[in-house]
Amino acid sequence: MSVAVAANLPVILWGSPGTGKTSAVLALGRRLGLPVEVVVGSIREPSDFAGLPVVRDGGTWLAPPRWAERLAAAGSGILFLDELTTAPPAVQAAMLRVVLERAVGDLVLPAPVRIVAAANPPEQAADGWDLSAPLANRLIHLDWKVSAASVAEGFTGGFPVPDPARWSAPSEAAVARARALVGAFLRVRPELVLAVPDGPGRAWPSPRTWDLAATALACASARPATTGTQGTPASAAGTRMPPDPAGVERVRAELVVGAVGEAAGFELLSWLRDLDLPDPETLLADPAAP
Repeated sequence: MSVAVAANLPVILWGSPGTGKTSAVLALGRRLGLPVEVVVGSIREPSDFAGLPVVRDGGTWLAPPRWAERLAAAGSGILFLDELTTAPPAVQAAMLRVVLERAVGDLVLPAPVRIVAAANPPEQAADGWDLSAPLANRLIHLDWKVSAASVAEGFTGGFPVPDPARWSAPSEAAVARARALVGAFLRVRPELVLAVPDGPGRAWPSPRTWDLAATALACASARPATTGTQGTPASAAGTRMPPDPAGVERVRAELVVGAVGEAAGFELLSWLRDLDLPDPETLLADPAAP
């Protein structure tokens, strides 16, 4: 979640009720000094996202709700769409422009506003609804898991707060390199460009989610800042400590799979790993070659 927030990618956390998803997002907002607007789908109507028609200056204006006006006035913040699978289909449809274009009625939210959502699996949600395929295709899907050990440690020593400061937004050059890699992969596997699911689900590949995957890949490939021996982030001095390779690889896998789904995501990751291998024909032709 920290990487997605740093890269300003819309993300959804999937987890059982009562596991701290909302608390983590609120704590993240406090840490960043950003306002968090919590919008619960089950108690909202389509007009809360599509806007309420109002006659003004001889025309009709789709007036945004107060939560959108507060985020626009702040200039940045986190829009937290909570309990997404309790929102009926009409409300989910009204959320489409909000998640993709940050448009709430005729108001466009500032670019620095991050979008984070949370949902319980439909079978665990109160009067749950499946997440529609179009809405699922606008988000990076992450599993929110808690263990008995982490809960016990949180009660005794405090629960950790996600730290997006450890990750920096990818540069334009890094995103361009990642997009080139994704494009090369899709030339090899063109059938993975688009695979519309037969029913509701989570992540699935489309040109839109491949674009999300490329941005996530660029961000996760950047070196995260770590804390030095004096408790000062290494990035504060303009340098970065070597990252944990296993941790970076795990983050990369979760984000890519969360964008395009397991089958397409793991195939891309496997293809990227194979890029580091020598060409088999060259190796067979000259085994002694470096």
